[in-house]
Amino acid sequence: MSGYTPLKYYFDRELALRLAYLIQAQYPHFTKKSFVDTVAIEVENIELKARVEVIADILKQHLPTDYKEALAVLLKILGPENNTEEGMFTKGYFLMPIAKFVESYGLEHFDLSLNAIYEITKRHTSEYAIRPYLHADTDRCMAYFQDWIKDPNSHVRRLVSEGTRPRLPWAKKIPPLKDNVQYNLRLLENLMHDSSRYVQKSVANHMNDLTKENPEAVLKWIQRLISDSNGINPKIIKNGLRTLIKSKDEHALELLRQVE
Repeated sequence: MSGYTPLKYYFDRELALRLAYLIQAQYPHFTKKSFVDTVAIEVENIELKARVEVIADILKQHLPTDYKEALAVLLKILGPENNTEEGMFTKGYFLMPIAKFVESYGLEHFDLSLNAIYEITKRHTSEYAIRPYLHADTDRCMAYFQDWIKDPNSHVRRLVSEGTRPRLPWAKKIPPLKDNVQYNLRLLENLMHDSSRYVQKSVANHMNDLTKENPEAVLKWIQRLISDSNGINPKIIKNGLRTLIKSKDEHALELLRQVE
């Protein structure tokens, strides 16, 4: 009988071999044996995030020293876009070290890296990779978000919400954008009518994060949306206010009654 295998064990020698074959086809100078053997040794006895980081670092050692050249190689092995809203980890997990590579080494090539993040998120997820870029230059990221929020690809739209969450699981907590939840709420407002359940779930989770930062601001915002008769999605509101509802917050409960 087969049992559950923790995700971290997928980041092993076999994954290194998979990456090595893909990369060598695009970059013949890639030393496959050295890369695979080093990964196999270095990932022993460490956890998931550390394994991903180690593999990204070893990629850096084996790819061209010029970031632009190295990134060009990696972008050629991403494979086809995920046209569903499932399997971003189960099918695209092998791309985690590539997203980590961009996260760790791309800040000096901001626009090039943001475009790489855009491509990666169509196949895996870049919600973690985007975080250092937000910290380095929020306004520059926000300019990209204005286009991404209207993108036909739901994974790209989701990234706008998920990547900016103050309390994203597995990620270091970050303050609201520019230390003001209004910037986050403006992004979310553009996604409140998104047709994708995948995006809707992210929006609700983001809202729930914000209720832990500034609950009154979130409640006033929702009240305005309701007053504007803007076609509020009750499921997003209920899920987004779940922490306040659980704590019996009177204002949150009243808003829930208004949308149900």
